[in-house]
Amino acid sequence: MKIMTGVSFSDLGVPAPLVHTLRHQGISEPFEVQMESIPDAMLGRDVCCRAPTGSGKTLAFGLPLLTRCVRADPYLPTSLILTPTRELAEQISKVLTPLAHEMDLEVVAIYGGTAYSKQTRPLKRGVDVVVACPGRLLDLMDNGALSLENVDIVVIDEADRMADMGFMEPVCQILDNCSAERQTILYSATLDDEVADLVKNYQHQPVTIEIGPKEVSMESMNHLFWLMKNSMKSEIAGEAIRKNGRSIVFCRTRAGVDRVGDELEDIGLSVATLHGGLSQRQRDGAMGRFTKGNCIVLVATDVAARGIDVEGVQNVIHYDPPENGKAYKHRSGRTARAGAVGNVISLVQRPQKKAYSRMQREVGIKCQFTPPNFSDLPDSDFVFTPESRPRRNGRQESRNGGYNNRGRSQNHSRGRSNGRGGRNGRSNGRREGNQSGNGRNHGGHYGGRSHGGRSGGGRSNGPSHGRSSWRSNGGGGRSNGRNGNSNGRSNGGRKSNSYSDKRKGGRDGAPRGQSRQGKQGKQGKQGKKSYKKKNYSRN
Repeated sequence: MKIMTGVSFSDLGVPAPLVHTLRHQGISEPFEVQMESIPDAMLGRDVCCRAPTGSGKTLAFGLPLLTRCVRADPYLPTSLILTPTRELAEQISKVLTPLAHEMDLEVVAIYGGTAYSKQTRPLKRGVDVVVACPGRLLDLMDNGALSLENVDIVVIDEADRMADMGFMEPVCQILDNCSAERQTILYSATLDDEVADLVKNYQHQPVTIEIGPKEVSMESMNHLFWLMKNSMKSEIAGEAIRKNGRSIVFCRTRAGVDRVGDELEDIGLSVATLHGGLSQRQRDGAMGRFTKGNCIVLVATDVAARGIDVEGVQNVIHYDPPENGKAYKHRSGRTARAGAVGNVISLVQRPQKKAYSRMQREVGIKCQFTPPNFSDLPDSDFVFTPESRPRRNGRQESRNGGYNNRGRSQNHSRGRSNGRGGRNGRSNGRREGNQSGNGRNHGGHYGGRSHGGRSGGGRSNGPSHGRSSWRSNGGGGRSNGRNGNSNGRSNGGRKSNSYSDKRKGGRDGAPRGQSRQGKQGKQGKQGKKSYKKKNYSRN
């Protein structure tokens, strides 16, 4: 996305502590979506913005939210960010957490697939900003773990994806339980159908902003439809990855993801897998390894087709056919981002030609079905260099790049640990807007998978949870045991914040906590629309 030169975040009204933190992260000039939306959001206006993933939306809504956020009482957050997937919730949280600390605010991510206690404990202490998936948030509301009656800023991210996943009803229920005087900020790739209804019913005279093309541009991608037998798919996919580098391979099912991941690993590629059957820790680890460049390929179900922005994806490979043209666009949109070019390769069996032809018409492209031809892939300076790697038993296993006529590594042993923990390390998040590539391995030096657990190497892009050195807080930092990050919570109090006269009292002090003691655990203000508890298990 286009960076607006000559304009600074300070010019947009962003407070100095946030500007300083951004500059420390290597972010000094705003993207277009940030320049267009931040000033109005800073004034408290409702904003309706159409912008593609990867355009810098997280900072576009995050900076005004953190600037205007009011300190919260226990169980009563004051700002809410709704997002459709666990991965996106975690991603947003990691981008905003170091910025929130500069404003003396607390952020927590709430989503399914993890223990309730991990999310309810911070709420009991008092959390200012909640980043949540709708299903788990409604569960916590129903159980009295939090109330939204004090939420006066709501951000709805990936609203079109919410609609696709059937979350519009729960989103409306959540909005009905927030403050009636709230500011509502909405971001979406499209502004039609159910999203348009949401804008009409829940925003007040919103400022409408449109950034970039209305749909993912298919013209910036090199579309290839290769005919082959099913037994050849993994070998062909592997060769394409070896030629061009970082790739995402899409499969229809969880079992397919695991099988294809094993087959690609067997031919010498370092692999991470992502699907709904993995624990949240495993999913975070898979995305962390792929984002940091510690593996060359991510094999995933459609859970990764939207909302995940990974820099430098050269190939998107449709191992299994997408459901329809819309799914083809969503999958393919993981490459050719921010003006770059990328390859979209569909591995087609002859009985699938008719379905793929229909999908081409839906997408608006016309491509021939041909046998695999690697000369159709543009030349790349990527150099694949397999590495030796330790196995769980301490032995070395060489990925030497030598292959027999079946495409298998000549020296690779099929033996494998029963556990899959080695595939998944710990995710350290990403830099907003892809403005920083520091610490990533762009030299093409991707080794085989480490079976020993968390991967090392590469710069940690995740937030540092320790307080800044200039704060006058007490000590008490504790290690969370992952990647050396420190939560560093101080019991010495918080830094005073001059950006809101409403923030008074300490998180641990009686004055603020006692003033709302009687409101803890309520399900919203009296007279708000009630709702039935439902099972939203998609998160």
